[in-house]
Amino acid sequence: MKTPFLLLSVLLLISCQDKVENTKTDFPTPFEISNKTETATYDQVIDFYIKLSKEFSTINIQTIGSTDSGKPLHVVTYSAKGDFDFKKLGKDNTMMLINNGIHPGESDGIDATMLLFRDLASNEIDSPNETIISTIPIYNIGGALNRNSTSRANQNGPLEYGFRGNAKNYDLNRDFIKTDTKNAVTFAEIFHLINPDVFIDNHVSNGADYQYTLTHLFTQHNKLGGELGEYVHEALMPQLHDSLFNSGWDITPYVNVFNSPPENGFQQFMDHPRYSTGYTTLWNTVGMMVETHMLKPYDKRVEGTYELLHKMIAIAEKDGNEIRTMRDTAFASVNAKEYYTTAWKIDSTKATNYLFKGYKADTITSEVTGLTRLKYNREIPIETEVAYKDFYTPSDSVKVPKAYVIGKQWENIINKLDINKITYTTLKKDSVFNIESYKIDNYQTYSSPYEGHYPHYNTTVNAKNITKEFKAGDIIIPVNQPGFRYLLESLEPAAVDSFFNWNFFDTILQQKEGFSPYVFEDTALEMLKNDSILKKEFENERKLNSDFNDNWYQQLDWLFKRSSLYEEAHLQYPVFRIMN
Repeated sequence: MKTPFLLLSVLLLISCQDKVENTKTDFPTPFEISNKTETATYDQVIDFYIKLSKEFSTINIQTIGSTDSGKPLHVVTYSAKGDFDFKKLGKDNTMMLINNGIHPGESDGIDATMLLFRDLASNEIDSPNETIISTIPIYNIGGALNRNSTSRANQNGPLEYGFRGNAKNYDLNRDFIKTDTKNAVTFAEIFHLINPDVFIDNHVSNGADYQYTLTHLFTQHNKLGGELGEYVHEALMPQLHDSLFNSGWDITPYVNVFNSPPENGFQQFMDHPRYSTGYTTLWNTVGMMVETHMLKPYDKRVEGTYELLHKMIAIAEKDGNEIRTMRDTAFASVNAKEYYTTAWKIDSTKATNYLFKGYKADTITSEVTGLTRLKYNREIPIETEVAYKDFYTPSDSVKVPKAYVIGKQWENIINKLDINKITYTTLKKDSVFNIESYKIDNYQTYSSPYEGHYPHYNTTVNAKNITKEFKAGDIIIPVNQPGFRYLLESLEPAAVDSFFNWNFFDTILQQKEGFSPYVFEDTALEMLKNDSILKKEFENERKLNSDFNDNWYQQLDWLFKRSSLYEEAHLQYPVFRIMN
């Protein structure tokens, strides 16, 4: 007997509905099973995505590279068409990359993305057709395996979570340009494979108390620059605000204060290339960090992160063609840049004013210290207009060279270039070039260790044009390439996160040869007798600087460093610039 068509249709409809309704039962997350109080362990996360990929043709999971923990990173991808060839996908689709668990104690994104991928695959939410969504489920695997329930001192759940430091105790969100960890090396491989148009990094933070669960930290729009920067500030952020508000969620820019009432106003966080969104900006990717508020209940933080990701996917689906075109324009405009900004400062003439939803802040006497302390009163919510200083202006810049030249002996630097797909040519024979040479003029060094380094800052250089011979095997790096920004940020010593400032060239800072005073005294005297200009400069220095005048060794050292005996290698920056 044939089943009537109408009955068959009804049965199929019921079957499909059961499939959707049972998805949460078939693929529950630890977050849901625990009544929204727990976050998934590393093994639970990977097992969950493996099961999803076996059930749904739109989900793919693969391992890429390694990490300091010894375990590989995973990349999970949702593609409505079931196509996972990244080399082809980027041509006609908008590519989005979501990073989770860079600080595994900030686990909201881990759980929210698991829910998101399940719901996309099962069609419980609208699925994008032209946007490919990839995620690194847990980036800091070593930290995720180091679970505890105490290290997030002020955080309101989950019950257990991972630790901030990775397997070598690096903060991975300070390692993107310096690349000390295997995690960062593998991230670069993933990033350049996917080449995301939009990048989202999920975090949890608290520097003050306020009503919002969600805050966003988009890459600084002036630094991103051009049409992309304008799009982020004038179009993307307002769209995200409005779409979340219409779904019952308020969001504010990241509240960049610490132990200070935000009602006093605050400035946008400047994401230098050490940070994830600062790094992705170097390739004209639209980047944002989600920063949920750690004092809010865990279930609300996960739900808010889920909703934000869903809204960002919808925006990427709508604006994807525009974003990709603006990225293409940004890459194509490299040749037009005569100067590149290496330092930024707040533009004090501009601010974005908006109504901020906070709590009344009181200054009271501490019962612990007897001194004043800050206390927020959640019983008294307030709305105050604040000045959000989100405009920056250049404070220093450098003329863009045609190419850089670096000796083959600097393998560590060349390896970092390779990791980031920088193209260069290798000299086949010894060759002479007219180049611009830097001498390190001044720098300061932090007195406390920071992420495995004692970084330099306030670096300045003296430049001069010279003719120099380079050896076979040395490399020439053209600046006109997709890694344009990466090259300027890493190889210009005055740039905040340059390789020089991260100590990778510290051997040039130590003088290897010196002088014996009792011998050099006679040489110094001859120098002054034979060079009237030098003698005048020397006498002026003695008159103007009493410490110098009272220190015989400083005086001899001053003369020694102006003699032909002083070694050229001291303070000689070993990356040279071809200007024409």
